[in-house]
Amino acid sequence: MDKEKNLDIEPINKKDIYKFVAASVIGAFLFLVPIPYGTTFTIPIGIVIDWVSSLLKLESINLANLLVLVFITFSSIMTIINMIFKPSFIQNNERMNKLFSPAPIYLVSRFIGLLIVYMVYFNIGPEAVISGATGGAMLDVSSTLISVVLCIAFLMPLLTDFGIMEFVGVLVRDLVRPLFTVPGRSAIDLVTSWLGTSNAAAILTTGQYEKGFYSAREAATISMNFSFVSIPFSFVIAKLIGVDHKFTIFYIICLLGGIILAAILPRIPPLSKLPDTYDEISGKQINEDIPEGFSKMQWAVNLAGKRAKTASINDVLKSGLHVYSSMFLDLIPIVMAWGTIVLILVEFTPVFNIISVPFEWYLNLLGIEGAKEVAPTALVGFADMYIPPLMLANFPIERTRFIMGAATLLQIIYMTEVGLIVIKSRVPVNVGHLFVVFLERTIIAIPLVTLLTNLLVTF
Repeated sequence: MDKEKNLDIEPINKKDIYKFVAASVIGAFLFLVPIPYGTTFTIPIGIVIDWVSSLLKLESINLANLLVLVFITFSSIMTIINMIFKPSFIQNNERMNKLFSPAPIYLVSRFIGLLIVYMVYFNIGPEAVISGATGGAMLDVSSTLISVVLCIAFLMPLLTDFGIMEFVGVLVRDLVRPLFTVPGRSAIDLVTSWLGTSNAAAILTTGQYEKGFYSAREAATISMNFSFVSIPFSFVIAKLIGVDHKFTIFYIICLLGGIILAAILPRIPPLSKLPDTYDEISGKQINEDIPEGFSKMQWAVNLAGKRAKTASINDVLKSGLHVYSSMFLDLIPIVMAWGTIVLILVEFTPVFNIISVPFEWYLNLLGIEGAKEVAPTALVGFADMYIPPLMLANFPIERTRFIMGAATLLQIIYMTEVGLIVIKSRVPVNVGHLFVVFLERTIIAIPLVTLLTNLLVTF
């Protein structure tokens, strides 16, 4: 047995293997196994999220909306206290100090979010702010985010911390790496991202970067290409735009288009130019190379067992609390602030009608009817995923609704969902990166969906 083998391959305790298998079976069932749900399919964690969401929306009071108000208020008050009094319990705690010492842009966002959430919650102020299409919509998005984080914070480690990603990574590396330019272990992430909710997927991916399992380029590639909206939400969109009777082919086109885009985008700037460097705090923690003399299965089991051995309930609890604090106290105020501002621009100004003129020409070139009326939907999705289908809902031409609905679902990078989660993580990307990739996805997706629709759908 060679030196490398003696160093890396340690005897695996059966207890660690059982630990890996048990956690992985539960995690895979919750996050990866589609099951019937109403008129479509979803993963079990999606059902749990829906159940929690319904519990938080009581007849007498919408508890989720109240929690949004409480979290933004608490976040703002603690930020003021830290700025003025600098208490030692915050200053001496690295995570709390980072949380309540935001950069100027995020400090401003926090207080704008505070003002907006009070105006919306108590229904006071100008209609442009409190409308159900602007501040009200962002309050709904924030409430949904609360339900998602409540459910996944302490369950996501079943997929990330107990060995299944190491196990699968070794086995499928030779397929995933050449196709999508990402590690084999990301196969679990890819499937979870595709079948789950987009914000949960982004949390999983950025968390893997911060633990040293993805490089900056890999984390950005996965979060910007695989954080697809859930199957139930896709059905909701299909129903909203009046193509639910064609949902199967609608979703197949989204699936095919998403795979093609995920193979193209990592190979062109800006994703191709991002550094293959690892998080400075965690450093590189991944090695999928198989030592000489060992089969893929042997090495996969070895890595899984070693990973399960290091996982503990204490670490899971700490990780979950970190997700809670960063999402509830840091991200939600930004969603309320900038999401509302962008929606005001969409609903109450001609800004998006003006800047979408090039897309009008593009759609005309592709033979999409009603190009002028639907062109803004190609851009407004950057703000939030709900806006394009709402704009398409009453458009009279079914083929156009079908094509633009599928194309906007393939955009993936919605700032109120995936975008802000990536920006607030340690992955070194900025709004410029996100917007360029959003444009690339849109420009490629529209003709791709049009071609697939022409080949596969009869209207």
